[in-house]
Amino acid sequence: MAHDSDGEHADRRASGALEAEIMAVLWGSGEPMTAGAVQAALAPGLAYKTVLTVLGRLHAKGMLERERAGRAHAYLPRREAAEASAEQMKTALDRGHDRTAVLQRFLETLDPADEAALRALLGPGE
Repeated sequence: MAHDSDGEHADRRASGALEAEIMAVLWGSGEPMTAGAVQAALAPGLAYKTVLTVLGRLHAKGMLERERAGRAHAYLPRREAAEASAEQMKTALDRGHDRTAVLQRFLETLDPADEAALRALLGPGE
């Protein structure tokens, strides 16, 4: 049974990565896509049913809108990529016990170009 639980854990991890890949495809498209179109844009060998399941999960989480496209649904992101990423960063910051320490560690991981962009956004004297 240990093998089964390890496999289930690997599937959950892969599912999170697959969600990210599907979101990237949809953000890159700029228009609603059916499950078949998303499947075609992803790595070969991924089952249609898997794509459909992940799209349904993303819709249930409120990350996607869906509209009728013939007998199927077409999916599109509710938020643009930058907004979704910013929301994830805010959620991570909110989970930290010491917000200043979390921000400090984050700044230490930035490359110089990102640090310069952040300083420019904060304005002079910040």
